[in-house]
Amino acid sequence: MSGFISSSIARKVSMALSAFFLMFFLLQHFAINLTSVFSADVFNEISHFMGTNPAVQFALQPVLIFGVVFHFVMGFILEIKNKKATTVKYAVDNGAANSTWASRNMIYSGLAILAFIVLHFVDFWFPEINTKFIQGDWSGMHDGELRYFHELQHKFANPARVIAYVVAFFFLALHLLHGFNSAFQSVGANNKYTKGLKTFGKLYAILIPLGFVCIAIFHHLNH
Repeated sequence: MSGFISSSIARKVSMALSAFFLMFFLLQHFAINLTSVFSADVFNEISHFMGTNPAVQFALQPVLIFGVVFHFVMGFILEIKNKKATTVKYAVDNGAANSTWASRNMIYSGLAILAFIVLHFVDFWFPEINTKFIQGDWSGMHDGELRYFHELQHKFANPARVIAYVVAFFFLALHLLHGFNSAFQSVGANNKYTKGLKTFGKLYAILIPLGFVCIAIFHHLNH
């Protein structure tokens, strides 16, 4: 029994740590994308540095991909084990009285985010891999200038893609509203700072996805 509990705790802690890692990456990704609203040149320079720096490409990028895969796989494992552990079925399920919609449907918001990640890879990552590793072009140039800002605006010219991004970030906000606080609880952060963490978690869960939505809409309107 103790082995099961320990392994269950280990799974939850590892899930929380991967969540912290991805939330930090999301914040960093947002900060970079936000520069595209204010300066095409700054965005191009940062994107070119991130896209050609060996440490980013061959060390940090594989770690990020592993973190994404690990988080989703671990999430599905925990969901399956939680369902198996529920051996008693109640005639009336009053879960809504004790938990939020977001907490009861993390698996579905997670699947929506996973679908978005696939779209995001198709939009940006796969073309980048093709340009650099298949075509062998690491210059970042197109028609005599850095290409990143132009490619970003081109992607958001299609209103259907913007709508897809808006929907995806809506589900991301729902996922983060529960996931942020759940991650801190999993690592035992229940103390005098709990109220402040919950407030910060709500702000993060709402403002970061909203920021990404605003960036997509901005580039759609200004392409």
